[in-house]
Amino acid sequence: MNRLKDDLDHILKHTEGLWDELRGSRIFITGGTGFFGCWLLESFAWVNEKLDLDAAALVLTRNVDILRHKAPHLAENPAISFHIGDVRSFDYPDGEFSHIIHAATAASAKLNDADPLLMLDTIIEGTRRVLDFAVQCGAKKLLLTSSGAVYGKQSPDMTHIPEDNMGGPNTMDPQSAYAEGKRVSELLCAIYSKKFGIECKIARGFAFVGPYLPLDIHYAIGNFIRDALNGGPIVVKGDGTPYRSYLYAADLAVWLWTILVKGKSLKPYNIGSDQDIRIQELAVLVSKIIAKNSNVQIQSRPVTDEPPDRYVPSVNRAMKELNLRNISDLEKSLIGTMTWHRNVS
Repeated sequence: MNRLKDDLDHILKHTEGLWDELRGSRIFITGGTGFFGCWLLESFAWVNEKLDLDAAALVLTRNVDILRHKAPHLAENPAISFHIGDVRSFDYPDGEFSHIIHAATAASAKLNDADPLLMLDTIIEGTRRVLDFAVQCGAKKLLLTSSGAVYGKQSPDMTHIPEDNMGGPNTMDPQSAYAEGKRVSELLCAIYSKKFGIECKIARGFAFVGPYLPLDIHYAIGNFIRDALNGGPIVVKGDGTPYRSYLYAADLAVWLWTILVKGKSLKPYNIGSDQDIRIQELAVLVSKIIAKNSNVQIQSRPVTDEPPDRYVPSVNRAMKELNLRNISDLEKSLIGTMTWHRNVS
């Protein structure tokens, strides 16, 4: 039995009117083994069966064994097949695809620090390759998973950053490679859309929580859940003052499919929660819910003359135009993530 049944039923309930467009279609997905990709495949497989869509998904991956390890039921699903290759240079598969979701290139802080040139090349060359394939295979719609990083550092006097913000990353900082790569990817979408008529939908992701979230990389919420599952203490590596917000993975899937089908072309949508929380408060909440109030250790003292860092989106556009909502509250999201990790460990 699928451990995510309630989440997948949630996705079906809130997307049921979208799927007729995908009935009998072929979808091409990059990044299918990552956090976004696993949720796209989980929801696609579930809805495909429940609504008898007779649709098929082809997933570009360098190593299908990653998915076989993470989610063998997806790797064995007859509606999902795999195309082995690098996003920058993959051979084009045969046939037509009506929709493409380009979700490759994770927000890897480790790669961004160690080899920013590789990060930049992978994002830009990969997006160009996928767009060229979209032209070749006759795709009508393409969804690019971009990032809130395109805005650069959020102004301290702005509580929620909107899509029309014209800020940007520091071009003199090599660590801006990921953000600048996403900016160029969006520009490439605009060029290809205007030249070839592809509907390019842009989803700018912020922060998320849920099953499949890695617990051992740079995501604070994942690190806190890991610490709590190990019995504590929960370690806050900074001073705990930054503000973040978290959209649950099941809601994320609803948002991504909705933007692909109903979003306006070349009109970016922030995806995330607008319910902000300080990192210190998040650590305490994780401790309360998962670790029975185990100790929270904050490694740094706040700098009193500096405003706290913020990375929180305005999602008014998605809410007003697409009727999207942050349905799962943070406590429910943490419980869902904890339960899944305990079951798969």
